[in-house]
Amino acid sequence: MSRSGQQRAILSWILSLPAPVLRLLSGGVATYREGRTLDPRLQFLAAAARRGRPMSAMTPEEARRASAAAFRATAEAPPSGVRIEALTVPGGEGDRPARLYRPSRPSPEVPVLVFAHMGGGVIGDLDTTDGFCSRLAETLRGPVVSVDYRLAPEHRFPAGYEDVLAAFRWARDNAGALGAPAGRAAIGGDSMGGLFAAALAQELKRAGEPGPELQLLVYPCVDLASETPSMTAFADAFPLDRATMDWFVGHYLPPGADPADPRNAPGRTGDLSGLAPAVIATAGFDPLVDQGEAYARRLAAAGVPVDYRRYDSLVHGFTAFGGVVPEAHRACGEIAGLVAARLSQPLQKD
Repeated sequence: MSRSGQQRAILSWILSLPAPVLRLLSGGVATYREGRTLDPRLQFLAAAARRGRPMSAMTPEEARRASAAAFRATAEAPPSGVRIEALTVPGGEGDRPARLYRPSRPSPEVPVLVFAHMGGGVIGDLDTTDGFCSRLAETLRGPVVSVDYRLAPEHRFPAGYEDVLAAFRWARDNAGALGAPAGRAAIGGDSMGGLFAAALAQELKRAGEPGPELQLLVYPCVDLASETPSMTAFADAFPLDRATMDWFVGHYLPPGADPADPRNAPGRTGDLSGLAPAVIATAGFDPLVDQGEAYARRLAAAGVPVDYRRYDSLVHGFTAFGGVVPEAHRACGEIAGLVAARLSQPLQKD
């Protein structure tokens, strides 16, 4: 067993303790807010994290190492039937590493899905959502391309977004070679990756260019300057709190950049009609929960088909907790199922 597998096994054993014991180890009472109760396993992890150094006090390099180690211990292992291949795709300025996930039982009718990982534009890599992308490929029965876009502050806005946009165009134009229908691709992402996905769908619509068949937005940020009530109600949430969000934005945006630029705030766009169908998922204990929910409502009001789910007991970043939190595992499976069901329907952009 690998070291990460051993760590996951030990953590899984600890988190298998009865909920009252986990609550006792985490302060004695359940975390209850806005009518929602935090999963006891996540409450335990949050209590443990508070004893350590906050990300907002780290350098980007330190934060990348710390988050990578944490995710290795909590993430779901990729299903054995999914073939994973290293890939190189075009980026905004030169080629970027990527990862291709091929299911064991592919369907020739399923579009390729391009996915952008979470991390505030500062942390994260191809391993961050490895298990979730594998799960998507297996459930969709179609290829998934995960993009290792450039990170800030070494490469500030719009570098990461431009990498994802270039990778999407490449995947759309080369879908047939990836085992998908020619010219058809979907876009997805979680957190900052969700912002990239939403902004990309809007930009291609404005350009009159073939856009995604579907947009998957998991606990998305859709407005870097948002001040919704959940930003205050969950300002101290785990693992994403207000201080960490400010730290991300401070590293991601260059001096003088407009946080209301459509590529930074697709949630502010007036006309949302004609965009691709959306699957949107949010977490109950997340400063961003209001953003995702409001964007789902606005898309639906504009006539865009939307499947929306809020997972009240989960936290931001739950796609990386599927290996140790059963509810996160279940949520990832449901989200993948919603995407599969939507892509199996006649695709219309009403």
